[in-house]
Amino acid sequence: MNDAEKKARLAEALRANLRKRKAQAREQRADAEPQSAFTQAAVDSPR
Repeated sequence: MNDAEKKARLAEALRANLRKRKAQAREQRADAEPQSAFTQAAVDSPR
């Protein structure tokens, strides 16, 4: 495996790790934060 292949694999691994961490962070925020009245009103009232 040459240096360019190693860098490409590392870059892909880092991107995959970032996607996973962002997904986990979104899930934690969704679980932890109750929806505000404003957000809930926007969801409940159709346009």
